[in-house]
Amino acid sequence: MTLAARFIASSSSSRRSRQQSWLAALLMSFAFALSGCAHLNPPAPSPTLSREGITEIVASPDRSEFDHKMDATRKPEQLLAFIGVRPGMTVLDLSTGGGYTAELLARAVGPTGMVYGQSEPRDPNRAPPPVPENGPLAAALRAATPPGPRLTSPETLAKRAESAYLTNLRSVVLPFESPAPAELAQNGFDLATLLYNYHDLQHAGVDRAAMNRAIHAALKPGGLYVIIDHAGRPGTGISEAGILHRMEEAFLIGEVEAAGFKLAGSADFLRNPADPRDQVMPEPPMTKDQFVVKFVKP
Repeated sequence: MTLAARFIASSSSSRRSRQQSWLAALLMSFAFALSGCAHLNPPAPSPTLSREGITEIVASPDRSEFDHKMDATRKPEQLLAFIGVRPGMTVLDLSTGGGYTAELLARAVGPTGMVYGQSEPRDPNRAPPPVPENGPLAAALRAATPPGPRLTSPETLAKRAESAYLTNLRSVVLPFESPAPAELAQNGFDLATLLYNYHDLQHAGVDRAAMNRAIHAALKPGGLYVIIDHAGRPGTGISEAGILHRMEEAFLIGEVEAAGFKLAGSADFLRNPADPRDQVMPEPPMTKDQFVVKFVKP
């Protein structure tokens, strides 16, 4: 082969080598780009529970007899469907009390999820609210109190968590103004619930605006905040909370939206238009009118 031919062959080989190197680099960059897209677009969350799945949870034979009796007025199947609960959710149940709702949510989110039941630290300098001994409110409170020794909220949740089905249930004792555990206080939750006790925050001296902001911060974008309360009459706001244990739905919506939430929906499965809403418990005896609202963090 002549010197010129060897030079041409060498040049062609060098070009092919450079082209191959360029192609390999391009393919590697493309692979990194795909990897980055996968990171930016994580897998879709689990689908919400089916009606059949919810019915099975509520009918669980290992739920307590007391909780099963509570189902008649709490209507948990409609509630879980309205929330759109799904396995794997991380949930904060505020003012969890005896843990009736927290247990249902823990069963619904399953072993890949977690439910934190929040209760406020006891203030030794503040007397507990008076408990009526007679009348319709006293009867309602007795009906909502499990039999046996009176336990604190953390003690009750710990007792519930002894079940093999509820190892994902935890108690947190934190003030309402900062109700989320520190490790999850920023974008850590998919769902927050506050059922039947928002009105009580008025006479308990809670800074509700600070609480709603803290809940907003604790939720992931797209996270939900679900509230149920006893309906008051239009124009009463929260002024009758300490007397009638009720509050106005529009007033609550305004307070929560002021924290950055958007109203995402409402439900009427606990509504009772016949309730005059001017007494603690309706007379003649009937179920109270209750509103159910769902907010979303944009």
